[in-house]
Amino acid sequence: MTDGAAAVAVVTGGNRGIGREVGRQLAARGHTVVLTARDLAAAESAARGMAGPGAVVPYRLDVTSAADADALAGFLRAEYGRLDVLVNNAAIHYDTWQRAATADLDVVREAAETNVYGPWRLATTLLPLLRASAHPRIVNVSSEGGSLASMGGGTPAYSLTKAALNAVTRMLAAELRRDGILVNSICPGWVVTDMGGPGGRPVADGAAGIVWAATLPDDGPTGGFFRDGRPVPW
Repeated sequence: MTDGAAAVAVVTGGNRGIGREVGRQLAARGHTVVLTARDLAAAESAARGMAGPGAVVPYRLDVTSAADADALAGFLRAEYGRLDVLVNNAAIHYDTWQRAATADLDVVREAAETNVYGPWRLATTLLPLLRASAHPRIVNVSSEGGSLASMGGGTPAYSLTKAALNAVTRMLAAELRRDGILVNSICPGWVVTDMGGPGGRPVADGAAGIVWAATLPDDGPTGGFFRDGRPVPW
């Protein structure tokens, strides 16, 4: 995917779970990974556990903060002059305790700040750096819980915000196609993480589909919703 220099990837929510594993897999492929978390110490701890030909750079980022997004853009511009891959992984509130008919809308609003506006803000803020890449990719980590085709009751904050994130994917993909920026939503499936709980599949399997989208060839799909490289109904 690169022409000489190592690809530069930003992974949000990279201190644990799927985000950490995505960072590890990208570093193993030789990417320079800017691994972000709201707490710098957590990002540093995660980065120390990664070994690979690619560098892993811990970075403090709150995706709900416009100032943090601007600071990240400045850092990337000064250090690398471009961004090749943005993996919007950070998410909150898998609200199994709620139902739509009785939902606390403050919880829904809080989820939207991280799960929708955060990825959207980062994509637009980092767009000049993505345009400076020869092979730019945006990967929005979604969930089949956001699929309207199969949506039922429960987890209203999580499901609504993942459906909205899918809409952002579709819009950005259509608008950025002419720039060669591939934008896709990825469902990692039910994975054993702090958010997903026990009983799911290994985190490496869920992360692999995200890495697939991050390393697509230039003629790869854009504006799609996938799990394990196969389409998921919207």
